[in-house]
Amino acid sequence: MRLIASFLLALPALAQALTSPDGQLQVDVSVNAEQQLVYTVQRAGQPVLLASRLGLVLEQGDFANGLKLVATSPVKAHREQYTLAAGKKSHIDYRANEQRFTVANAAGQQLVLTLRASNDGLALRYTVDGAGRKQFKDELTSFAFPAESRAWLQPMSVAKTGFARTNPSYEEHYRMGIAVGTPSPMPAGWVFPALFRSGANWLALTEAGMDGRFHASRLQADSTGGIYRIGLPDPSEVFTGGRLLAQTGIDCPQADAKRRPPPEGVKQARGGPSLACQLTTPWRVLAIGPLKTVMESTLGTDLAAPAVPFDKSKIKPGHASWSWALLKDGATVFDVQKRFIDYAADMHWNYTLVDAEWDRQIGDEKMKQLADYGRSKGIGLLAWYNSAGDWNDAPQTPRSKLLTAADRQREFARMKAIGVAGLKVDFFGGDGASMQAYYVNLLKESAAAGLLMNFHGATLPRGWSRTFPNLMTMEAVRGLEFTTFTQDDEDAVVTHAAMLPFTRNLFDPMDFTPMVFGDIPNIKRTTRNGFELAESVLFLSGIQHYAETPEGMAAVPAYVKNLLQELPRRWDEVRFLDGEPGKFVVLARRAGKQWFIAGLNADDQPRDVQLDLAWLGAREGQLITDGVGEREFAEGKLTAPSAKLTLPPKGGFVARFR
Repeated sequence: MRLIASFLLALPALAQALTSPDGQLQVDVSVNAEQQLVYTVQRAGQPVLLASRLGLVLEQGDFANGLKLVATSPVKAHREQYTLAAGKKSHIDYRANEQRFTVANAAGQQLVLTLRASNDGLALRYTVDGAGRKQFKDELTSFAFPAESRAWLQPMSVAKTGFARTNPSYEEHYRMGIAVGTPSPMPAGWVFPALFRSGANWLALTEAGMDGRFHASRLQADSTGGIYRIGLPDPSEVFTGGRLLAQTGIDCPQADAKRRPPPEGVKQARGGPSLACQLTTPWRVLAIGPLKTVMESTLGTDLAAPAVPFDKSKIKPGHASWSWALLKDGATVFDVQKRFIDYAADMHWNYTLVDAEWDRQIGDEKMKQLADYGRSKGIGLLAWYNSAGDWNDAPQTPRSKLLTAADRQREFARMKAIGVAGLKVDFFGGDGASMQAYYVNLLKESAAAGLLMNFHGATLPRGWSRTFPNLMTMEAVRGLEFTTFTQDDEDAVVTHAAMLPFTRNLFDPMDFTPMVFGDIPNIKRTTRNGFELAESVLFLSGIQHYAETPEGMAAVPAYVKNLLQELPRRWDEVRFLDGEPGKFVVLARRAGKQWFIAGLNADDQPRDVQLDLAWLGAREGQLITDGVGEREFAEGKLTAPSAKLTLPPKGGFVARFR
């Protein structure tokens, strides 16, 4: 009660309140006694965020201090209905209440804060109008948590470190359940999504609405007092010669609006400044509520821009065979790749990914033979590229083939002529505005060419899978490949895998490249087979690239192989059943009239889980779980409307209700 009382006393006078459609979430915005723009968030009367700063600093305008609230728009209902080719839900109906707050600084310049409150969270962004250049300098947005809150965060790696200077690639392990205010062990800060528990509520923080004109953000390393602030990319995180931070054009004639479309949802006033002069930030996205609400939220794509045109017949999510995970560069040769095409066909999958060095070890002529052979078996071919200009030293080829629009047009035409269905582009250079523009150009131009895309060594997608339906997946995770490099990574993978559905894979597709049932060369595998199988359902990826080889798959029981042959290529619905970040998770996913339930246990001890399956009625499903040995399976039944399971240490399961 004392916490609630102090929270209410901290509310600035004359706060403007916006509530969610169900009335549970409330956001209060005001200018405080120091003439700073601030907000607070509560849900069901309980504080989630204490008084937190808002505002921007531009080279041409300071919206940090000396502010006054000059206008508040009426609340309006916002609704969008859209579909996702690959995500936790296929058909989404996003509803929110929206309100705009206009503040002016001492110079009379204005900043517009747009808020949207939905039943599952909050989104906010800023727009600054006016003629002339708008050069971004800093953002003041902060998130102040009550002292007893906890955090689940991934450190941001330092730019130009790691293999061949390829960082940052969002490939660190998470710090789990740490006290808010704990500084990042890496000076670059913390990545999105960031997960917090504040009282009875959870909060997942990310950003969305990236159109290639703005840099990507992160949380700063210092969060003294439990106050987290938006951080900026390192100056080296740029496309060669490109800019780091967002800016608008120097000259802003009215005619520019025809050439430079506005950010989504921003309209140009008649007779007002050109849209080229507007600076609009990405959305700051906060999924808020009980863990079930956060886990089922789609805010990360709700706040992304609508889809660009793309040939729907070419949007084919699915599964892929992939030799590199366990066999590495030496396997990127014609005979091995042909064998992996046969493997994909036998598994009723859709694709085979031909990884690095294919241009030198296979060549165009033989790649076309592979593509033709794959097509005869219903398998599409995917080809690897190194994104690099001078931002990394990775020697793998093809390299530096996609740097200009002319380069991309030539390579995309070349790939189409060979018969390749899509590209995997690797080793990007960070989060600066020019590097974000490079991603978006790749996505736009590959969409126009009818090619699917997969980015590795990359940033977080931030909702791009909605805007660009040809983006099947992105890495941005410490994936299975790391477990093949060191035993320490293999030992850590169980808790890491139990974190990912709550964070990295919460909103965006993730190319973790899961599932090994046999041996990992020179590594002692720590997971049981049921754990590995569960990842095939728990992890979301438009194309799921499986690490297991034909030899490893040949050793599994027929009922496991059959499940993987029939596993849906896309999902229609998700239900969070139980879990705790980094410890265990159980999710249910629907595809058409089938439900799949999967769970894994990262603990060293058995875990009992009680499942409420009432929505299934009185039904019986197939259950595949761990056998007696670590490399064994067992088949049984799972009975609705309720069921109790005991998950062995580092084990898991998949159940299917037809």
